[in-house]
Amino acid sequence: MTKRDSYLLRIKPEMLEALRRWADDEFRSLNGQIECVLHKALEYSGRLPKVSTPSEPQEPDPQSQEYPQSQE
Repeated sequence: MTKRDSYLLRIKPEMLEALRRWADDEFRSLNGQIECVLHKALEYSGRLPKVSTPSEPQEPDPQSQEYPQSQE
């Protein structure tokens, strides 16, 4: 099992309540929702290493020749 660290988070009550509602909507725990949101933000910003598995299909690079470039 993966080791996890604990961290005390100070957060505005309104933000915490919004995260609780979001977690409920997606059938996650509050902690799981916070971790999911942080993970997506880190991936989006390119701050996490990209991990691919052999069984995972690779998305084509939009800059590659597989996609024709628009001439507009």
